[in-house]
Amino acid sequence: MPRFANISGRKAVKAFLKFGYVHSHSSGDHAILQKKGAPTLSIPLHKEIAPFLLKSQIKRANIRPDDFLKALK
Repeated sequence: MPRFANISGRKAVKAFLKFGYVHSHSSGDHAILQKKGAPTLSIPLHKEIAPFLLKSQIKRANIRPDDFLKALK
């Protein structure tokens, strides 16, 4: 299982953008990402995202965890 520790919110947003999501707007300290035909994601722009939260958003976006980690690089 891939490790999802020490990933910042900004890095996560950049990775989701590579999968076709668009940064719609920010609400407080959360980035709202949208993609046609996919659920809207809310990513906290914190220094480090909790691994369980990041995993749940990756699952909602229907992205393989390994592919997401590759997109982070």
